[in-house]
Amino acid sequence: MKKIVLTATLLLVGGAITACAQSGKAKKVKNAPVFTQAVYQGNDEVYTKNPLKADEFYSPILQGCYPDPSICRRGNDYFLVCSSFAMFPGVPIFHSTDLVNWKQIGHVLDRESQLKVSDTGISSGVYAPTIRYNPHNETFYMITTDVAGALGNIVVKTKDPFQGWSDPIKMNFDGIDPSLFFDDNGKAYIVHNDAPASGETLYEGHRVIKVWEYDVEKDQVIAGTDKVIVNGGVDISKQPIWIEAPHIYKKDGLYYLMCAEGGTGDWHSEVIFEGKSATGPFIPAANNPILSQRYLNPTRENKVDWAGHADIVSTPSGDYYAVFLAVRPNEQSRVNTGRETFILPIDWSGKFPVFINGLVPFEPKLKMPAGATNQTGQNGFLPNGNFTYTEHFAALPLDYRWIGLRGAREHFISLAKKGGGLQITPFETNMKAVAPTSTLFYRQQHINFTFTTTLKYQPLSEKDLAGITCVQSERSHYVFGITCKGKETFLVLERTAGERRSISSKVVASVPLNIDLKKMSVTLQVQATGDEYRFSYSTDGTTFTNVGGTVSGDILSTDVAGGFTGNMIGLYATTGNDILP
Repeated sequence: MKKIVLTATLLLVGGAITACAQSGKAKKVKNAPVFTQAVYQGNDEVYTKNPLKADEFYSPILQGCYPDPSICRRGNDYFLVCSSFAMFPGVPIFHSTDLVNWKQIGHVLDRESQLKVSDTGISSGVYAPTIRYNPHNETFYMITTDVAGALGNIVVKTKDPFQGWSDPIKMNFDGIDPSLFFDDNGKAYIVHNDAPASGETLYEGHRVIKVWEYDVEKDQVIAGTDKVIVNGGVDISKQPIWIEAPHIYKKDGLYYLMCAEGGTGDWHSEVIFEGKSATGPFIPAANNPILSQRYLNPTRENKVDWAGHADIVSTPSGDYYAVFLAVRPNEQSRVNTGRETFILPIDWSGKFPVFINGLVPFEPKLKMPAGATNQTGQNGFLPNGNFTYTEHFAALPLDYRWIGLRGAREHFISLAKKGGGLQITPFETNMKAVAPTSTLFYRQQHINFTFTTTLKYQPLSEKDLAGITCVQSERSHYVFGITCKGKETFLVLERTAGERRSISSKVVASVPLNIDLKKMSVTLQVQATGDEYRFSYSTDGTTFTNVGGTVSGDILSTDVAGGFTGNMIGLYATTGNDILP
């Protein structure tokens, strides 16, 4: 397998700047790192062994941590959104006209008035958004659950997804995973996951699906209209777990309720019900599940797993496709890339929708829809497969792929006045804090990748650190950076592994940097072969010295660290460093 490489170069930066700390109070510092370039390069074996033909494209269509996809169409325009948890801005939104070529056009929740995640764990925050277009008032809706604070279930609206979204409208119901349905007659409904009524929980993971009537004029559910339409799942006698992510569709006069079932792990699946009304009753299809990888050989080649949480869209020509989440484990069954967005064609020529090849091992590539031309990585479209992405940090705003955590990037980034590049103003918070950190993140999108960045920096005290970080959560991450002790400068590598009620941090290695950082640069690098990560440094950008040997990427995987995100590669700075050489 290929190697993962992450590189950074560091030099002195002088001059006082102002830091926007978590408290909101400005704090002057005498130095701050400047990142002048970042290059991400993915090189996975599945793509080299499966080159595309002229009429093919790769699935997943969104590589890396883009889970819980939802999709809608207006005319020839498709819009897709994903969960973002405590990432800021929240709910990335993508546009396509052919389901093959996608551009990120922004984030739905891109203002602090829309998103309150400053004090939550990385896997809390915004869950399972649904995007829908209502032709009766020509309005787009995004509904989601912000589990981080007081907002709960919210709706935002727009007439034009390219031009931004409203502030949140709080919904008067509990539960998670809400979805809107607009019927032909103009009536609207919300379905969502909820707990059973008090005292009626039968087993762990027992959930229900509820439906409400929705007042489009008041943008609120109609009190007293709530009704349980699914109890437990397809067959409650078998104690199915986590019936969730419901969506209602209408075809040929019948209503269809599609849900995820089995939890978002190795028992994940998609199931379907039919009814004669949007409020039920709903009867499960006899052939459920209609999408899953749970029954397959665990040692299969190019393994894709955990498939479910799907959403269906029709094309202008009357065909159907579905987007859904799944994972691509490495050789140790780790899921460092997180839950990604896949796509499959749907055969809906019969009564129920059929995921074409949705119950057999997924292939890495699919036939393109009629009329599509694969433009991956060209003309502003996102790259797919193996690719290289280069960022020079020459202008603001940044590419949408760069995100913050728990707070806006604008609080800690700016263009450097001398020499160009992106200046990160360090916060006092470090990576262990459940608070905004001064870290700019890029999602890991391949099992094997290279990420290189050039960094100018000089630490002034042991509280100063800048470098790179690989983060699954505040409890599970690596930090590899430059700090100092007295007048001596060190490179430190720390592993933080979280338990349920505690975090354990260990300095894996520490080496002195016997160079003048005012005059010389340092290149930092993390390499990985599958689950094996190696951190190294170079003073000439060519010859690297390993620090700490080979370490495991286990803590960067959701199956070990818990939570719902994938590994995020961070450009990191702090004045609250606690890693001692």
